[in-house]
Amino acid sequence: MILDQLFIAYRSGKFFQKKFNHLTKRVPMKKIALTLFLASTFLLPAQTGYWQQHVDYTMKITMDTEKHQFTGTQELVYTNNSPDTLKQVFYHLYFNAFQPGSMMDVRSLTIKDPDRRIQDRISKLKPDEIGYQKVTSLLQNGNPLRYEVTGTILQVTLAEPILPGQAATFSMVFNGQVPVQIRRSGRNNKEDIDYTMTQWYPKMAEYDRDGWHPDQYIGREFYGVWGNFDVKIELPTAYTVAGTGVLQNAQQIGRGYASSPDLAPESKTLLWHFKAANVHDFAWAADPDFVHDRFTLQNGTEVHLVYNPKTANVENWQRARADIEKFFLFMNAKFGPYTYPQFSLIQGGDGGMEYPMCTMMLGGGKSYKGFLGLFVHEAAHSWFYGMMASNEQRYPWLDEGFTTFAEEEAMNFIFDEGKQNPHLGGFANYVVLDSLKLLEPLSTPADLFTYNSLYGIGSYSMGELFLMQMQYIVGDEAFWKGMRMYYNRWAFKHPKPEDFIKVMEEVSGMQLDWFLIGWAHLTKSTDYAIDSVLSKGASDQTEITLRKIGQRAMPVDVAVTLKDGTTVMYTIPLVSMYGVKDEALYRASQPWPWTNPTYTLNISEKLNTIQSITIDPNQMSCDINTRNNTWTRD
Repeated sequence: MILDQLFIAYRSGKFFQKKFNHLTKRVPMKKIALTLFLASTFLLPAQTGYWQQHVDYTMKITMDTEKHQFTGTQELVYTNNSPDTLKQVFYHLYFNAFQPGSMMDVRSLTIKDPDRRIQDRISKLKPDEIGYQKVTSLLQNGNPLRYEVTGTILQVTLAEPILPGQAATFSMVFNGQVPVQIRRSGRNNKEDIDYTMTQWYPKMAEYDRDGWHPDQYIGREFYGVWGNFDVKIELPTAYTVAGTGVLQNAQQIGRGYASSPDLAPESKTLLWHFKAANVHDFAWAADPDFVHDRFTLQNGTEVHLVYNPKTANVENWQRARADIEKFFLFMNAKFGPYTYPQFSLIQGGDGGMEYPMCTMMLGGGKSYKGFLGLFVHEAAHSWFYGMMASNEQRYPWLDEGFTTFAEEEAMNFIFDEGKQNPHLGGFANYVVLDSLKLLEPLSTPADLFTYNSLYGIGSYSMGELFLMQMQYIVGDEAFWKGMRMYYNRWAFKHPKPEDFIKVMEEVSGMQLDWFLIGWAHLTKSTDYAIDSVLSKGASDQTEITLRKIGQRAMPVDVAVTLKDGTTVMYTIPLVSMYGVKDEALYRASQPWPWTNPTYTLNISEKLNTIQSITIDPNQMSCDINTRNNTWTRD
């Protein structure tokens, strides 16, 4: 029944998806990009003064699978939509991180809790095991350019400035070596996948409202320019390839992409041709043992399953079909439609990692729920990383935290767990850090957390709790309306935290900057207590005195349960909110000034009719000490 209701709610998304699938077969790539852009901006008026850069990549690489090296060409049309004149540009050369002495290597050797997947492995790589990307020629509109490599960044001095509204064409010849897989990308990993090709090409850095973002690759997050990709990959015929984009020569390829037979045995190489519109990265994987399977969701999205049956849990991959359907149905209804024509689930062999239109995953292990949970998390990134594309290096929680929130909500739905609050695991992580006095602000950039474990809890759990508390503050109806409006307004752009707050202020009628400041930039704790419960003289009222013990202010919900089993909910907003959640479930009281250590709540129930009183019974306010939250009749 719930599935049917969600599907009905998503009818409009289904219609759009069919339209998009039709368009991808018949119109040129630039028109597809325009269609996506219009679709993403038509739902609500464009943001006044907002702009973003645009890229069109055309690339071709040839792999030498014996040496694990490749040569390639890249033509990049870069459109400067900013109001600024650009005199230089920057490219990422991510593979350079996988060399002894790199910043990623040194960081892993010196941090107290290194990523167990990295540790000292980079420092031990031999010359034929390292990764590198080398640019051998770079032209701007046919003119040679001066450039300098610093670590994982290529800094380019332009031959002529790119004026506002102008485009420049960069022509590049490059080569690279695929590293032994250390993290995310590489070759010959523990699950016997030959190539997981992520961060594999020289990639233009983003220039946005805050300027250039030529961040060195230390090990964390990514940020890219919206655009279109036309990519050709030449490999020996034994390989099967999967990744971002739609395969353009499916009839020639076969192998499950089309009904035509595979290439004749005498052929030595095969050219795989992919196109992707309105994405900000391009990833792929290849292996001779890959099995390719696909099916179509109710809304028309084509799902591709690509895995190595020698190392994958095939039963888990096949069992997941029905739950993948449930996942997309849930996400489309709750957060906004997945607008790309397909999604590929690919065995990459190193944890899980999201990319546009695909995710790289482990082979499945023994636990089905663990396998599906990994898929749900990585696939949920398709919304917050894939279609929202905030600056993850600067605001990792806008992606990781929001994705973790969506993951827990989706798993609660898929497995029908019936949890009133599915985010208590994240809350437990937060309480541990708070008790150890190890909290760092949510606003800490991804690479600058003191410990790896702090990054994990600080971005994933605290980002998840940011949304949980937002739901608590504004109420369920406004919250879910706000999540969909956030998508409608900011999909295919680069939203910041303030952009999300403005959306939630609009749907709730409240002021919420106090919450962003308090949760993202400070590490103060929330702790409210019931001080006393007294009968108010000879009247029929009860006087409840609450005390603010923690330094962080939040609105307070109070559940009053009567002896007959009835529960009456009260809500006390903060003065700073200038509003109160509009729900029939709550009886609103006067605002609580955050400067006041105590607050008196007068309720109409007689004291002798009350069985218990509880602050925030669902623990959605991140109150760290629940032992002082309940009064119970002796």
